[in-house]
Amino acid sequence: MEQTPINEDSPSVSKKAAMKQEKLRRRQEQQALAAASRSLAVDDELDQLAANYGEFPLQSKTVENVSRRTQVASLTNALENCSVRIRGKAHTIRVVGKNMAFVVVRESWFTVQCVATVQPDTVSRQMVKYVAGLSRESVIDVEGLVSIPSVEIKGTTQQVEVQVRKLYCVSRAPELSFNIEDAARSDAEIEIALQAGEKLVRVNQDTRLNNRDLDLRTQANQGIFSIQSEVGNIFRGFLLSEGFREIHTPKLIAGSSEGGAAVFTLDYKGQPACLAQSPQLHKQMAICAEFRGVFEIGPVFRGEDSNTHRHLCEFTGLDVEMEIDLHYSEVMDIVARLFVTIFGTLNKTCQKELEAVGRQYPFEPLKYLPETLRLTFEEGVQMLKDAGDEVDPMGDLNTEAERKLGQLVMEKYGTEFYILHRYPLAVRPFYTMPCHDNPAYSNSFDVFIRGEEIISGAQREHRPELLEKRAQACGIELKTISTYIDAIRNGVTLHGGFGAGLERVVMLFLGLDNIRKTSLFPRDPLSLNGGSLL
Repeated sequence: MEQTPINEDSPSVSKKAAMKQEKLRRRQEQQALAAASRSLAVDDELDQLAANYGEFPLQSKTVENVSRRTQVASLTNALENCSVRIRGKAHTIRVVGKNMAFVVVRESWFTVQCVATVQPDTVSRQMVKYVAGLSRESVIDVEGLVSIPSVEIKGTTQQVEVQVRKLYCVSRAPELSFNIEDAARSDAEIEIALQAGEKLVRVNQDTRLNNRDLDLRTQANQGIFSIQSEVGNIFRGFLLSEGFREIHTPKLIAGSSEGGAAVFTLDYKGQPACLAQSPQLHKQMAICAEFRGVFEIGPVFRGEDSNTHRHLCEFTGLDVEMEIDLHYSEVMDIVARLFVTIFGTLNKTCQKELEAVGRQYPFEPLKYLPETLRLTFEEGVQMLKDAGDEVDPMGDLNTEAERKLGQLVMEKYGTEFYILHRYPLAVRPFYTMPCHDNPAYSNSFDVFIRGEEIISGAQREHRPELLEKRAQACGIELKTISTYIDAIRNGVTLHGGFGAGLERVVMLFLGLDNIRKTSLFPRDPLSLNGGSLL
């Protein structure tokens, strides 16, 4: 008898297949639940090694057998098999299964790879799980043995590993506005990735400034502010060695110290006052008091609405004032020797920092001469005219003219650092001494790096009657500077000085494009707390 073929589309066959599929699904679900239960049983069982990890003990509790902390920068091959304790930020975290986790610890700009591997007496699976659950930038304490890996470690400054024995979280970070790795990328790296079809995160300036504490953690920023600190140290050390005395002048004053209306005004116990545009008047008064040579490193306030790449409303001034024996060139001598010393010392002692900055913000080393070039204002104007630029011979140089002159000087003399002196008197502050041979010019100077001004200086007018006349011509009320005028009237020798902005010096030495990169917490016309639109 011939059999009838089975119709697979019949209701009975479809029902059987569905039942079979459902049975298989339930079996798989039960297997998954059983596996999860076994995993939970392992994770939740009492961890005999729980004391080796977790939240950092409060200071009120006793921490027994805690070794002295080792700096990450000190972790070298010489410490192989030594037990160390380090503290830093959890820079990156990578988990390899349930038995191993890697965490790169960063202290300042130094990084080291720490490895937590399950070990019977020190590291449990629960500890590996705890490490895996740490958030980036959390502060952690790590204790372990230093080992030397068989292959080079990429992405860390230290070429050793720490085999973790204990790990405690000191401070757990929340989800951050951006990753430090993203903030540390160079524009070139981002562009290369884009060309390869890969899109990397670009952290813009406004985001950086609104989260400045995060932005400052990059290696480039660590380098920038280490260099800035060193500039201050060299400045102070050089001047002390030359017999100068450090002073500290008031920042609350009765009137403008530079002339003009661009000051921050305030009420001082019912009296009008302002924030000092410079320590100018008071450092001159120190010379009146026979201090001979003085300097100050301190805040300076400028109220101009200068929304540019090189202006700030508050910056750190590097100010100097000194007695002059015969000629204002003596002040320029100090400037030249001081800054050649600064440049040379930075190149010698800050190589690591310069390399860190250069990786994110590539720049050419500053070109300067052992004997600093000096040009008169008239010579500078003539160079510009010879190059086809129209320049007012009795006016100040604008930004474009300064940059062009910097290029011409570099081409002709091979230096990016030079002094331009004998400026027209009309473009200088009221306290500037006129030239003895031509009162239309002045015993003044500006100093330039890479075509941008960093220093303004001059011999000061020491005749009180001429000071008063010049101050009135500049719109300064004499009563607001009466103490200064009286000090000059009481007798003062020939003197002069100069002032520079620390942030601008560092910006131009490093070839950076914006002064906000060299200001720890920048204050410009559009920013009082946080980001800037510039």
